[in-house]
Amino acid sequence: MGGSSGLGLATAKLAAAEGANVVIVSGNQNRIDNALKELPEGSTGFAVDLRKEEKIKHFFESAGWFDHLVYTAGENLTLHTINETDIDEARTFFNVRYWGAFAAVKYGAPNINAGGSISLISGTASLRPGAGWSVASSICGAMEGFVRAMAVELSPIRVNSVIPGVIKTGLWGSMSEADREGLFQSQADSLLLKRVGEAEDVALAYIYLMKQQFVTGQNIVIDGGAVLV
Repeated sequence: MGGSSGLGLATAKLAAAEGANVVIVSGNQNRIDNALKELPEGSTGFAVDLRKEEKIKHFFESAGWFDHLVYTAGENLTLHTINETDIDEARTFFNVRYWGAFAAVKYGAPNINAGGSISLISGTASLRPGAGWSVASSICGAMEGFVRAMAVELSPIRVNSVIPGVIKTGLWGSMSEADREGLFQSQADSLLLKRVGEAEDVALAYIYLMKQQFVTGQNIVIDGGAVLV
């Protein structure tokens, strides 16, 4: 879910390369159609409004059984210091990123085959926030707590999340090109690995979590060393 672009599409490609039969879900049919052109024949996609619980429920009622649920959906965030934050607007950022994931787990978990898993997404804003990251940090922290709770509640289904750092994806599309490139360059200069992450770096973590049968309740950081510097 969130599989038509960015981290989700990169994960879908790697999963397909591992032999998975891939189903991608996002809210935009055009992006789904374009994404399916990059996936093997037989892959399928569905447009579902991930802001709406009933739409997510309806999708899983017809989805049938499956092995792994990966949720990477999220709209572009805007960064504001708390004195500049419109709280009603801030609430809307939880709709897809947190409550959408919550609903996907609620309605998807009963369909997961034995040995299957759920992998969600957080972000390093929970571990090392900067000024202006109050909303993003709050969402990420909530997600990491949710992962631990679900690992206990849904056992033996494995529930984990990936915590990406700054990754080159469309997530930063709300920024001007100059600001975006400036962000990427400053991150590359400061990171221990001296480069900004690519979507494939994060996708590898999702594949690991699908295949690793003895890890649950974990939030795995993929950030090039960002939280250490």
